[in-house]
Amino acid sequence: MAWRRHIPALTSAAAGIRQASDAWDAVSDSFCDHDGWPTYEEEYADGKAKRDAEAWKHVEVFLAHAPEVLAGVRTAANGADYVEGPISDDLRRLRGIDTTLERAGQIQHEWDQVMAVMEGSQPGSLQLYESRATEIRNAEGWHHADELSFKGPALVQAADYLANRTDPDQPSQTDRAEVALARSTSGNRAVLPASPPTPVASNRPVSRRSR
Repeated sequence: MAWRRHIPALTSAAAGIRQASDAWDAVSDSFCDHDGWPTYEEEYADGKAKRDAEAWKHVEVFLAHAPEVLAGVRTAANGADYVEGPISDDLRRLRGIDTTLERAGQIQHEWDQVMAVMEGSQPGSLQLYESRATEIRNAEGWHHADELSFKGPALVQAADYLANRTDPDQPSQTDRAEVALARSTSGNRAVLPASPPTPVASNRPVSRRSR
């Protein structure tokens, strides 16, 4: 169950993407007219860029942790889990998450390539190109971040359920009950007092008192 250790990171990442999205939704209308078109274009663009940058940090967490958890979930889940049960909806929501992670990974790889090419540039030029490349990466990654804000919690819930169900280090409820019963019985045997000796029956006839 090594993949279980990644679950808290994915839980935090999914919540972080949703928080970035909600924060932008709360103020975006203030930069637009009644028809939804931006009237404060610079402020609108800056707000979106901030949202995208914040969300991408959490996408990187998914890229680092989700593949192992996803593989663990698919190994641990059985056919019945997909049809009914507490995680059937979560497992269905995971359809397409492979594509989302793959495309987000491609975006990150392209950014790494740009940075490698620009490594020998002058400091001023490097900073300018890095800033621009990062903004493009974040903007292109927002769609995948939004997908992960929906699929990520499903992955976390399915993983947590399956990890608790199949963790061999955790004794079952029946095992725990048997151990407790064995300990209780053993303890009772240790403290019980010795039985008193059985009285020897007398062969002397019992005399009857006559009236």
